[in-house]
Amino acid sequence: MSLVDQAEAFFLILLAGFLSMLIGMERERRDRPAGLRTHMLVGIGSCVFTILSIEGFVFGDPGRVAAQIVSGIGFLGAGAILKGDRDVYGLTTAASIWAVAAVGMAVGAGAWLLALSATLVIWITLSTLYRVEKRNTSQDED
Repeated sequence: MSLVDQAEAFFLILLAGFLSMLIGMERERRDRPAGLRTHMLVGIGSCVFTILSIEGFVFGDPGRVAAQIVSGIGFLGAGAILKGDRDVYGLTTAASIWAVAAVGMAVGAGAWLLALSATLVIWITLSTLYRVEKRNTSQDED
């Protein structure tokens, strides 16, 4: 990779970190096991792996690295899922880690508008639908 390409990649990494931070802040605010730093690291790592798969392996198949990101994040997400006596906890956090990896991959592939759009929809899903879900749960208990 040329120095110019690496400088452009630096800005993509910053964007992936920022977008992942927005999602991680929401999880941190709810005091979930995977918060700000975890989400940022997943987004940044996915971005770097995607950039490397596109730029570093020009004669190879960049889709192979992307497939490994998705399966690797699955293992990380599985660690966020906990089973209690009667309930399972952490599914939303695991899903948000998986979604942040997709945001990082989109940024790494240069699809920053797609990444921005996904971040907005993920953030709305996590913050707004949480309130709707809690309201419905409290009405069921009445």
